[in-house]
Amino acid sequence: MGSWELAARWADALDGVVAPTLNRTQIEEMLAALGSGLIDAARGGEDGDSARRAARMLVAANYRDPAAVSRSVRVICTDLVDIATDGPDDPALPQIRDRAIGLAADFAAGFTAALRAAALAEQEATLAAVLAAAREAEHRRALSEARFEAVFDGASVGIGTVDMTGQVVNCNATLAHMIGQTPETMPGRTVADILGPQNLNDAFDQLQRMVAGESESFRTETEHLHTDGRVTAIDLSMSAVRDADGGIQFLIGVAVDVTERKQLADRLWHEANHDALTGLPNRPHLFTRLGSARAPIGICYLDLDGFKEINDLWGHMIGDRVLRVVADRMVAAVRGVDAMAARIGGDEFLVLVENCSGEKQLAQLADELMAALTEPLEVDGHMLAVGVSIGTAFFEQLPCAVDELVHAADTAMYRNKNHARRDPAR
Repeated sequence: MGSWELAARWADALDGVVAPTLNRTQIEEMLAALGSGLIDAARGGEDGDSARRAARMLVAANYRDPAAVSRSVRVICTDLVDIATDGPDDPALPQIRDRAIGLAADFAAGFTAALRAAALAEQEATLAAVLAAAREAEHRRALSEARFEAVFDGASVGIGTVDMTGQVVNCNATLAHMIGQTPETMPGRTVADILGPQNLNDAFDQLQRMVAGESESFRTETEHLHTDGRVTAIDLSMSAVRDADGGIQFLIGVAVDVTERKQLADRLWHEANHDALTGLPNRPHLFTRLGSARAPIGICYLDLDGFKEINDLWGHMIGDRVLRVVADRMVAAVRGVDAMAARIGGDEFLVLVENCSGEKQLAQLADELMAALTEPLEVDGHMLAVGVSIGTAFFEQLPCAVDELVHAADTAMYRNKNHARRDPAR
């Protein structure tokens, strides 16, 4: 198996998602070229851009539906691992699986970035066309105005003009709908009156600077709160239109509703940074948080004792449910503390405590975690018990290497575990 096998599986997964610009043979050729880089990266190669490059290529081939992301992530996390390893006994399997998770996260991030770039390019083209039509109106008014009105009224993006007193001159139906108004109720009213005090944010401040002649243009992403509580995310661009003498005649704005794109980006970020089974932050997210944690910090490293026996006796489905219960109990135990619980391995968890007051707080938290997690639990009618080993480490300052934090708590956990084995009274 190799890149062509991966390409065939990937193409099957993407089948029916969208109408691409390529035929099946061309799709497999593209995916085979991308798959070669992904396989090499999963095996430890140095191409750090393979996943993002794959995302950009799929977007360019018109795969822009969210389903293309979720299906591709599954291919990377399963089929890629299968092809990159030499079977289930391959000693490199854990490392390849971890790299595949990282590649899936990079792919999701790259897909979001590529979608945003495509949307911005379309917005730039629309704004350029609108501005060109507006300038033409000064020289060939009748013909240009007819063209402008056709673009203005039929555009799928919101377009509006504002005079130098801050009053709306006109707007198309798309823009009016975007902010919960109608094209008939907006002209003649000030922008502040239309938006309402709850929406006078940074975008409004930048508009005011343009009205005052302090700036020529701006672009920003803003949110509009509707009266029914809905929130619309808007990518807004505004430019000044000048007459032949250089004076500003009016301001023109182009708005794109990016609510769905923003929700997709948020969902992809969450999926890339959280464990799919328990919903806890995953290892990459934890290490990112550790790199900027507020010192002093405390670490609790937890390892479940007897979990393998539960899997062997009752099966992995029961084992998975046990892990979910453990995760829920950990979250409940750290509630009210400036802490984050994360799953960093199969049955290994870590709690990061920021602004930690010292060893006493860590010891108390470890006792609470121990009490919560060793309580018997019922899963599908089975009463089960899980043991826990916990190691703690306290740091006044963040070490230069984040790995030192986890290593110190890991060492303490194994020291405690070995001590418990030598001391049966514990």
